[in-house]
Amino acid sequence: MTTDTSSSGEILTKLDNYVQLGSSGLEVSPLCLGTMTFGQQDKADDQIKTSKIVFDKYYELGGNFFDTANFGNGDSERILGQYLTSKRSKVVISSKYMTPPSAQKSSDPNSGVLNRKSLVENLDASLKRMGIGYVDVLYTQISDYGTNVENVLRGLDDTVRSGKALYIAITDTPAWIISEANAISRLRGWSQFVALSSQYSLTDRSFEFDLRPMCMKNGIGVIPYNVISSGFLTGRYTEEYLKSDQDFPAKNTVLKYANKKNWGILEEVKDISEEVGRSPAEVAINWTLQQPGITSLVVAARNEGILDENLKALEFKLTPQQLLRLNTTSSSTEIPFPHSSQPNPIYIASQPTPEYLHALEQFKPYSVQSGEPSSSKSRKRAQSDPEGTETPVEESQSLYKKNRQ
Repeated sequence: MTTDTSSSGEILTKLDNYVQLGSSGLEVSPLCLGTMTFGQQDKADDQIKTSKIVFDKYYELGGNFFDTANFGNGDSERILGQYLTSKRSKVVISSKYMTPPSAQKSSDPNSGVLNRKSLVENLDASLKRMGIGYVDVLYTQISDYGTNVENVLRGLDDTVRSGKALYIAITDTPAWIISEANAISRLRGWSQFVALSSQYSLTDRSFEFDLRPMCMKNGIGVIPYNVISSGFLTGRYTEEYLKSDQDFPAKNTVLKYANKKNWGILEEVKDISEEVGRSPAEVAINWTLQQPGITSLVVAARNEGILDENLKALEFKLTPQQLLRLNTTSSSTEIPFPHSSQPNPIYIASQPTPEYLHALEQFKPYSVQSGEPSSSKSRKRAQSDPEGTETPVEESQSLYKKNRQ
């Protein structure tokens, strides 16, 4: 395949080219600033200087979409609230109340679980930390199959009616649960999920099988996170470095991506980054934004340099050929049934394979081809093959060829 020597020359979008978030009517930036790193930078006189620089630059360039959660000791929300002040009416704030107790550093067993108490207590605490009266988007997560979905939905609808959250959204939840939930809400006249936040990157495209078509069919906005695979797709970590004794805070997380396929994906990303004169991270972000159904991406920035790199991903547009190369390299080798465009692998192009026919012979009381009882099939076999030289599979293949003629 001939490689491109540059990008298409087009600008993908701008931070202030706002897009509608699902069916909400909210207009948000194509990059959502994740604030989970707020409070993790260097502190001086209780002022988080680095995060303030990141916030101000993002906002001044037209960014209006901020994502937070009730995480750790609440610094992320508390610091974000300090920066909002007079800007509250001009920005869109999303938060999540389902953070597990361990991540909240809480010993309360009802903290971060699916019940009304957790919802009320956690949301009130989040609003207090941020010093605001409401969040625009409130995320929940329904991954416990034993959960009474209707109870959760009623609680969320009450929250919207109270004015403490304007819209509800969902994260890390199977497509069938989201579809069921929105169907129930539609019938009951309750608030429906307007957005989904999900992992999605070149190293993990499982989102495409169920979640993407469900969202596109139902008008649900999609806000992927972890689009650079915990830093693996930045190209900063080599195989040798990860195998060495050198340590860094996120090493164990990055190591999860260090397999043969992902190293191949990273090599393609780096090749294209050289062609277009961009960093690998910019290429990975650009690819994700160009995928169908994507509304906005959550990007985090510990410092101004990382923010600049994220924003530069909007300044170019990968060509169709470059997108194809990335799609081909990162495509799933095993597409689960029934999502594959091809038939079941053991039944290729509508022609039964020997393995398929043999499996049927072991337990089917009826003929593979004719649907006749086995006793009738045996009589026909004796008539057509009196010497008994054909195996059941060979006979089935012969019948198949005969029927095709």
